Amino acid sequence: MTNYDAILLSSFGGPEGQDDVIPFLRNVTRGRGIPDERLEEVAHHYRAHGGVSPINEQNRQLKAALEAELARRDIHLPIYWGNRNWDPYFADAVRDAHQAGNDRLLALVTSAYTSYSGVGQYREDFEKALADTGLTDVVTIDRIREYFDHPGFVTPLIEGVEAAIAELTSESSEGAGDAVERDDIHLLFVTHSIPSAAAEASGPQFGTGGAYVAQHCAVAHVISGRAAAGIPWSLVYQSRSGDPRMPWLEPDINDAIVDLAAGAPEIGRDAAETARTRAVIIVPFGFVSDHMEVVWDLDNEALTTAAENDLRAVRVPTAGTHPAFVSGLVDLIEERLNDVEPDERPHLSELGPWPDHEPVGAARHVAEPVAAGANGVEIR
Repeated sequence: MTNYDAILLSSFGGPEGQDDVIPFLRNVTRGRGIPDERLEEVAHHYRAHGGVSPINEQNRQLKAALEAELARRDIHLPIYWGNRNWDPYFADAVRDAHQAGNDRLLALVTSAYTSYSGVGQYREDFEKALADTGLTDVVTIDRIREYFDHPGFVTPLIEGVEAAIAELTSESSEGAGDAVERDDIHLLFVTHSIPSAAAEASGPQFGTGGAYVAQHCAVAHVISGRAAAGIPWSLVYQSRSGDPRMPWLEPDINDAIVDLAAGAPEIGRDAAETARTRAVIIVPFGFVSDHMEVVWDLDNEALTTAAENDLRAVRVPTAGTHPAFVSGLVDLIEERLNDVEPDERPHLSELGPWPDHEPVGAARHVAEPVAAGANGVEIR
């Protein structure tokens, strides 16, 4: 077994009151020179919810669920929780772990896919936390691999799609509108848009959109095949920001909804056979919990767009603290504890299992080269 001392639950963070909103947004946009007046213009998502992002409470619940599952399996590893942009910060978590005598940390990041914000930026955050605490040569932080196609992450989404199809096609759904046929439904697999250049850089050997797009497409194929055979689907994006002149991944989910309502041809069907879309299932498979971007951009904006265009719409829950997801995350922890070989690691797509990362901190000077995963890709 690999001798880790503790788990570092690593996330984005969010404000927990109205007074936190602007300081939080300053953290998120640090280095971009955005004035508070402009930040206030985009703070209304949080203002409308009392200045509180759901993400911190969701991480508290996830931490508690992971602790219970670790205890059930007789794995005695404490969990420290740290955020990129709000309290508790990574430096606080690393310092607390070190003071308790825990210097070899295994990071579990609440990001399932490969991108700069989901991988490279977390690595930079860990390096900065070690530097800020003076523990660079003392503490080691390893990271659990991206788990986009791990059964624990995908199973809750499959169940959610199945339930959404049943809801839309049921004659007994009170007040929800008339039942629709399966042929009337379109699946919208939605994830966070990122700059096109950043997507390409995430793994150019995977073609247009890099590893980021390839991973999402692979998971969409799995979910569609297992839960919605024959129902057309599209990969769409949400929450783009920044310079409007910079190309970002498209289409935006709201534009896709409008196009479907207008009778635009659907992916996976011959145009001559395409019936008018009457319902959409929104699958937020780019996220692990129902945080602000899900609650605002999907439950508010996307569902409103669907209603305005006379489409029924159901939003599938994220993995959250679904028992399969919690169990799958602990499986990933055990995978590292037991040095499980890549070809024995669970995965549901041809891209997996994604390889491990080089550690940050004290062990970086002596680390062995990272072995490529089954997909043949080395991540550094």
